[in-house]
Amino acid sequence: METISTNRSFSGTQGVYSHASSMTGTDMAFAVYVPDHAQDAKLPVVWYLSGLTCTHANVMEKGEYRRLASELGLIIVAPDTSPRGEGVPDDPSYDMGQGAGFYVDATQEPWNDHFQMRSYIEQELPALIADNFPADMERQGIFGHSMGGHGALTIALRNPDRFKSASAFSPIVAPIECPWGKKALGRYLGEDQAAWRDYDACALIEDGARFPDLLVDQGAGDDFLEEQLKPQLLVDACEKASIPLTLNIQDGYDHSYFFISTFMEDHLRWHAERL
Repeated sequence: METISTNRSFSGTQGVYSHASSMTGTDMAFAVYVPDHAQDAKLPVVWYLSGLTCTHANVMEKGEYRRLASELGLIIVAPDTSPRGEGVPDDPSYDMGQGAGFYVDATQEPWNDHFQMRSYIEQELPALIADNFPADMERQGIFGHSMGGHGALTIALRNPDRFKSASAFSPIVAPIECPWGKKALGRYLGEDQAAWRDYDACALIEDGARFPDLLVDQGAGDDFLEEQLKPQLLVDACEKASIPLTLNIQDGYDHSYFFISTFMEDHLRWHAERL
């Protein structure tokens, strides 16, 4: 692991690091914020997964999480959204390729050699965090935004024994039912929609996945609300499965980091209570 930068912030250390990933076959960058802590202490870990076109830097620079993470004693881990670099396939559109990994393990060419983001987030990067940071891996939570909200919900639903808390800002709750998801899942995984269900929060719940409770914040002024995000589908799935869901529709807020930073405190407190 290589240290790219470290900065002092709110009685903690904001670092950016990189490593050679065996899962993606590329160098991967990620950000970790570690509050000051007693020697030999282990702190709970909250993962933040970013959305389309983003890197680790978006939430690090605009998410405004450090003050409260320091107060609550939470390590915040922000991975990249896809493999990158020379030889990694890409697409001219913003919603495919580099910056748009959708947190799946691709099975279709040309994506399958590098786009193994599910395995990277679920297996490889947690091992690296456990080895290099004062992380209590028995206390993990996960949240994210848009495509990252989709990633957070699906990863939590697939791994309820690993994650004790899960939340999302403006998540893509049913990729099978929206243009972003149909395009990405079709090209990464092929046309058999049965293979898509592991990457759709509503489908996972319909197929038996369970989680203790979920928190979602959604801006009422979000341009993507009706066509891409469809939070009512998650409401319906959770009601049928008796999964407690707190859905907050926030009047006047859009899809941006102005929205995310406004409600970041609510989400971090939600995770801290459960960790």
